[in-house]
Amino acid sequence: MTKNTLDEAMTAVSSMWGPLTTDLVEASRKQLERLANASPDEPWLAALHEYQPASRELYRDPKHGFVLLAHVEQAGLYRPPHDHGRGWVIYAVQAGQSEMGTYGRVEDPDGDIRLVKRNATLVRPGQAQVYLPGDIHDTLCVQGPALLFRFTERDLKVEDNVAHKVTRYVQQNGVWTAPNGLLAAQ
Repeated sequence: MTKNTLDEAMTAVSSMWGPLTTDLVEASRKQLERLANASPDEPWLAALHEYQPASRELYRDPKHGFVLLAHVEQAGLYRPPHDHGRGWVIYAVQAGQSEMGTYGRVEDPDGDIRLVKRNATLVRPGQAQVYLPGDIHDTLCVQGPALLFRFTERDLKVEDNVAHKVTRYVQQNGVWTAPNGLLAAQ
């Protein structure tokens, strides 16, 4: 059986899997960039371009639990600041462009939490961005339809809905802040 870029990249990540290290993140990022640069003639990628799913699981590692999803986003789609709980994530753009901003979480002397935007990076086809546990970011599709890959080192649905570790920030009076009930100590 002929392997494609998707199979090869996920096999490579699985073979080097271990605790979170700089080397693991860098090697995984390179594999995601490889996917983002794959030939659109490969059947798995051609199908994504043809059907343009809002979200589709492409791979779930049976031994290590990491997950690869594909997302097609239309221009203007904005995902407000959030983190990924205890998980780390790599986004890669295959088509279109996405602006990804990063934020610092600041606690005021009175205990109020607010986000301060650090920067925004325009992620173009073939490029990838890494977010480690605790990193806060947003995404804006600036050129669509955009095809993005999202690699997560764990199932984020479980992290969000079962463990309740994902934080989605809300805007109040023009300031991004922690949702009601979220303590500063978290």
